[in-house]
Amino acid sequence: MKFAVYGAGAIGGYLGAKLALSGEDVHLIARGPNLTAIKSNGIHIYGENENIVANPNASDKPSEIGPVDFLFLTVKAHGLTDIAPQIHPLLHDETTIISAQNGIPWWYFQKHGGPWDGSDLESVDPNGIISENIDINRVIGCIVYPSTELVEPGVIKHIEGDRFSLGELDGSSSDRIKSLSSYLIKAGLRAPIRPHIRRELWAKLLGNLAFNPISALTRSTIAEMTNDKNIEATAKAMMSEADAVATALGIDIPISIDQRFSGAQKVGDHKTSMLQDLEMGRRIEIDSVMGAVLEIGANLNILMPYTNAIYSCLKLLTK
Repeated sequence: MKFAVYGAGAIGGYLGAKLALSGEDVHLIARGPNLTAIKSNGIHIYGENENIVANPNASDKPSEIGPVDFLFLTVKAHGLTDIAPQIHPLLHDETTIISAQNGIPWWYFQKHGGPWDGSDLESVDPNGIISENIDINRVIGCIVYPSTELVEPGVIKHIEGDRFSLGELDGSSSDRIKSLSSYLIKAGLRAPIRPHIRRELWAKLLGNLAFNPISALTRSTIAEMTNDKNIEATAKAMMSEADAVATALGIDIPISIDQRFSGAQKVGDHKTSMLQDLEMGRRIEIDSVMGAVLEIGANLNILMPYTNAIYSCLKLLTK
């Protein structure tokens, strides 16, 4: 099967390497020093119990790759507006696109059902550029759990996790999602098929909404934040506001706020992805993780003072 991974950073590179080592035809779309390193030396992944090198194909030109069967979009959420118009050479009539971004995705209300079905989110799809270029019928949602870090071009540290939860936007169990899951499992990854992908999305978002922005503002690790009582109160208040938005949308998040906080405590002395991006001078995923939730909350007339305050501070920091 032919795969393309658009965005061969920490997550995309890890995913592409695992698929390539399992024998699939994998093409990574990267740029700059990372592309040069992958072409010259492949991708080196190391961790506590892992030390592997894969040699997938790599290019910065989708036209050189041509149509693929499965296209993973693993760029940051704000990068989708730039790449969406560039993906057309990668598509044939049956190409499936797997959207793997943090936070609330651009497709959230597509095939959603109910009064919000088909609604657009300006915060994550400004001017509708993504939806204009990506046929929603091609899309499978994906929630990414591995914690990885691109420590230098072509070299990825795998800290923990191997789960990529998958879900059709309408909750169906299609042949294509079953096939995709089987390829990921063959590659040594966990790929459960979720009939309610949005519910799991909110469960993960509870933590990201609170810990990612606070860590970026304070330069603190997960351990430092979860061991501070004042931060604990703020983080839980933000989670509670997000939970209120989810509940108003009919989502029963399958984890309590205390459980989500306790789970974060177990992560230990780890920097969030948002803090890593900030320290590296990269743009951070503020709008998918926070802005979209605030946009939905405003549409539902739900007050979110804690989330809005942290969001405003982070916006000013990154202006």
